[in-house]
Amino acid sequence: MSKAFIAQAIQDATEITGVAATRVAGDLMGAIVKELRQAGKFTLPGFGTFSVRKTKARKALNPRTGEPVKVKAGKTVRFKASPTLKQAV
Repeated sequence: MSKAFIAQAIQDATEITGVAATRVAGDLMGAIVKELRQAGKFTLPGFGTFSVRKTKARKALNPRTGEPVKVKAGKTVRFKASPTLKQAV
């Protein structure tokens, strides 16, 4: 799924121009990112929950060379599908 796909779905569901639909799609994604930064969690009822999780520093292997590489601690976004979405799929 891409921003263009979301914009097209918005445009098909409403009677707005493509430019306005693209702006709405961008604003929607921006609002989700802002909520994840502030609260660390975003729930879309009937779809699922996005949550921010911290990752620890670790050692990994470079798949090309096999050399050990240090990976810094960071954050990642996880998604858990709602039961409604699981049944629909």
